[in-house]
Amino acid sequence: MKTVDVGAALDEGQWGGLQKLLVFATALTIILDGLDNQLLPPAIPVLMKEWGQPRAAFGYVLTSGMVGMMLGGFIGGAVGDRLGRRVALLGSVIFFGLLTILVSFSTGVGMMMVLRFLSGLGLGGAMPNAAALSSEYVPRRQRPFAVTLTIVCIPLGGSLAGIVGGLVLPTLGWRALFLIGGIVPLVLGGVLLKILPESPRYLARMKERWPELRALMGRLGHAVPADAVFFDGREKAVAKASVAQLLVPEFRRDTLALCGSFFFCLLSVYMGTNWVPQMLTRGGFDVGTASWGLTAFNFGGVAGAIIGALVIMRVGSRVSMLTMAAGAVAGAIVMSVMSISPQASVLVFVMLAWTGGLINAVQTTMYALAAHVYPTPIRGTGVGTAVAFGRIGGVISPTLGVWALDTGGSARYFGIIAGTMTLALAALAAVGRHVPGASEVRTAQELRSLKSEV
Repeated sequence: MKTVDVGAALDEGQWGGLQKLLVFATALTIILDGLDNQLLPPAIPVLMKEWGQPRAAFGYVLTSGMVGMMLGGFIGGAVGDRLGRRVALLGSVIFFGLLTILVSFSTGVGMMMVLRFLSGLGLGGAMPNAAALSSEYVPRRQRPFAVTLTIVCIPLGGSLAGIVGGLVLPTLGWRALFLIGGIVPLVLGGVLLKILPESPRYLARMKERWPELRALMGRLGHAVPADAVFFDGREKAVAKASVAQLLVPEFRRDTLALCGSFFFCLLSVYMGTNWVPQMLTRGGFDVGTASWGLTAFNFGGVAGAIIGALVIMRVGSRVSMLTMAAGAVAGAIVMSVMSISPQASVLVFVMLAWTGGLINAVQTTMYALAAHVYPTPIRGTGVGTAVAFGRIGGVISPTLGVWALDTGGSARYFGIIAGTMTLALAALAAVGRHVPGASEVRTAQELRSLKSEV
């Protein structure tokens, strides 16, 4: 009988082709999560005309979706720790796909509020489990990059929402937009049910599932005997996954700091994604062009997050994330004093890409930071709780965005974003367990080697 340390085998192993494929498959679910989450903002100008409702009415619809996502993040993370990341992730994808199809049959604001709340449960539940699953497939040194590549698909999906909205809304209408957004996740969920395996670190905790783990470890390039006994020596033992475990002295500071950073950053993100199209139409842009503004706000985040993740692997998350947050603050300040009009469209779109890009880059790399802070037994609960608390910022964002645009226009709108990103920067600075850089990892490995020799 051989004892196999699953954590050591994965952390010190190679990032092979299968692992990359599994991260890619997980990332696909988050592209569709980002797509479905941001289908409504481009459709709001059309719905206002069709239903004869003011902008504020759709603020309530956006808020109901944010409340659903807040609850979904908390519930989904806890379900992932208890029943498995794969079950929670794919269940969320199928659920929000079905509910998005139902949104296409809405006949009024009230019905849409209920359906967006329910779809938000699935949308919120997918992200913490995708972050946990990606982090648990790969070696430790690639963990920040793998998680960021997964979560960066939120703004990528948001960019896709802007593109699809720009193409579908003028020709097929808003109902077709939501119908397309619901069918695609159902198809992907059905495919992934067949090919996506469970987290090997999660399986190591479940003796009855060790045969499944043996087969998976073999596919990942780690040959293990049929009578192998598994454990994860790289993770701290936790009696039971619960929110209370996140507030023990060892994790309390980081939990509170992560909750604060998610709150202020997600408030900034959704101030942008919910109201950029409306902000642009108020400035004189047509509906199609305003939808492309949402794409610019999100698409910069894809490049920014990938570059940020690569930098994190070299210098650690503290320096890189604080620098990106400071850049976002600067971009928002510039936009608060510039003219938002079609005559300045090139500059407006460039600054939207810069500001939205850095805000999204900070937000996506925060998932990698949260996955690093918590051990496997409470990783889903930890990430889900931080994200769920952050969703309170999303709940506030529709009302705050309406108030800012109605009372102070783009100047107040971007001034608020500058303020919330400043507070996100301060919260990130308070996190103690930041992801170490390459030099810190080498030093730690050398110390472990010296101790083993002694």
